[in-house]
Amino acid sequence: MTTTSHPHRAPGRRRLSAAAALGAVGALLMTGCGDADAGATPTLTWYINPDAGGQAELAQQCSEESGGRYNIETSLLPRDAASQREQLARRLAAGDSSMDIMSLDPPFIPELAEPGFLSPVPGDVEEATTQDVLAGPLEGAKWKDELVSVPFWANTQLLWYRESVAEAAGLNMDEPVTWDQIMDAAREQDKYLGVQGTSAESMTVWVNALVASAGGSIVENPEAPSDEISIGLDSDAGRKAAEIVGTIGQDGLGGPGLPTADENASMIQFQSDDGSFMVNWPFIYAATAAAVEGGTVDRSVYEDIGWALWPRVDPDEPSAPPLGGINIGVGATSEHQELAWEAVECIVQPENQAYYFVSNGNPAASEAAYEDPEVREAYPMYATIRESLDNAAPRPQTPFYNEVSTAIQQEWTPPASVTEDTPRLTAEFIESVLRGERLL
Repeated sequence: MTTTSHPHRAPGRRRLSAAAALGAVGALLMTGCGDADAGATPTLTWYINPDAGGQAELAQQCSEESGGRYNIETSLLPRDAASQREQLARRLAAGDSSMDIMSLDPPFIPELAEPGFLSPVPGDVEEATTQDVLAGPLEGAKWKDELVSVPFWANTQLLWYRESVAEAAGLNMDEPVTWDQIMDAAREQDKYLGVQGTSAESMTVWVNALVASAGGSIVENPEAPSDEISIGLDSDAGRKAAEIVGTIGQDGLGGPGLPTADENASMIQFQSDDGSFMVNWPFIYAATAAAVEGGTVDRSVYEDIGWALWPRVDPDEPSAPPLGGINIGVGATSEHQELAWEAVECIVQPENQAYYFVSNGNPAASEAAYEDPEVREAYPMYATIRESLDNAAPRPQTPFYNEVSTAIQQEWTPPASVTEDTPRLTAEFIESVLRGERLL
């Protein structure tokens, strides 16, 4: 997910502004199409998700650092992950030779890897790019225990809280807290919890993290064929997840806008007088600072914000926070696979990840990037983010992720409709869809 850009720059690195980088990339689009021209520098196309200009900037920088071996031009994918998946899958299935470099949402990687759409990661590239990658992002880059993409940036949700509310509730936020504790605190103080209740990918993110934190798995055998997949929602872990989601919805703990609340809506509610605790991505910290600068949020709100690891479901078991981010893959039909992997090595260098974190607000997958002084200045919760990424659980890694996620979004929204029967009904629905007996 993308965030407001930050003015800091990584020390000792020559950087273009985002505007200059986009202009340079536009020039490549106008003049750099000449792979067919004799002696022309090969042009690599990088399909990127929307951000604050950082990927275009890195494309220009790595092109310059290649010494004329390649130029990278960027091609912008749609904003939402499902549309990104659809466009990439269609192009790869059609054998599009321009699929040189791709920014990939981790949940959709198995669907692209299973039919052989992704070029294998060369051994030397794997060694050069994964030495210090945090555990969660590294696991999300694999399919069938093989690395099929390279982590570029990684995201995770934290538990954000208003220090005044936590203090009034008597909670020691230096110790792990549970969903039951923050639900009780919000109820007793007549405040709202910040959660994402809309029918979108964010619901699958929430449900998966709850189930994983309770020791379960949404998909128990993710590598199985569609007619043999076993859905693990009809379990104690699934029912505990349903209890949390349903209680927040039925008791009004998520606020009146919960059925349509996405990450931004949750943040705005959290910034209000009704805010208490919120699960959300790190972008909200920089976004709140920008809102203070813009005069729409009082500085006292910003100064009242604390952060901790995602809430536990079981007080005796560590939570398994959501995992997000972007991995880099190379298309199996690319005409320039060797050069593409060379470019990927450049893109994901730890110093580039650190710069991208500070300038675009997207956390690094590289542990070394968290040693960067500017990362630590811009994101004082860097250590919590790093720990959360090490504990994070990927969403179900299956080629049928789209079916699984869409079914969860349908069956678990609105949150007030979720009951103890929802996990069983969802499992039966998904399995019947995968067997071809029902339609989404």
